[in-house]
Amino acid sequence: MSLPDFYRDVPRLRVRDPLADFLGAAEGGVLDYGYEDAVKLAGHSCPTVASAYALGCHALAALYPGELPERGGVRIDFAEPVDSGVTGVIASVLTLLTGAAQQGGFKGIGGHFVRRDLQHFGVELPLSLRFTRLDSGKSVDASAELARVPPHPEASALLGLCLRGQADADTRRRFGELWQQRVARILLDHWDDEAVFQVRDCALP
Repeated sequence: MSLPDFYRDVPRLRVRDPLADFLGAAEGGVLDYGYEDAVKLAGHSCPTVASAYALGCHALAALYPGELPERGGVRIDFAEPVDSGVTGVIASVLTLLTGAAQQGGFKGIGGHFVRRDLQHFGVELPLSLRFTRLDSGKSVDASAELARVPPHPEASALLGLCLRGQADADTRRRFGELWQQRVARILLDHWDDEAVFQVRDCALP
């Protein structure tokens, strides 16, 4: 499997999953995720997948400062319905990172380790997402402003050629390179850019 080199430079996420610990799937329940895992889950790399990965990492870091985030210990609310735009893609990537799942998620063992119904959609929120710790109720709101990282000027025309079947191999390769260059800029140049990735603490109720 050959992936773009920049994937290995994207910050990684380490979490502790009590279910993985309980079932002996990973020593201490510690799991390590990289951007390539999100790409393999989605089957592609794009600004949406990149932003979901980055927001998941940032939100978990904000909810669990100085400690390993607990996978399965977070609920996620979405401002948009699940079938709106790219919401479903974002939800899938966030399930990977946080364990929070929709109705079809893991139902638990004896009332423990429940992952289903930890994602809710069409919720009134100030930003696109809200992440909430199940143990303490601490929450953060999050959103990505991808328009602040525009595509290469050539990308739109090349995309049109590819979709119309008018692109040769070199054109398709050039389009893919430009597409991934934008993803790299989002994840590397703007990882800590608060104008692109917004994560705000919520007041406890």
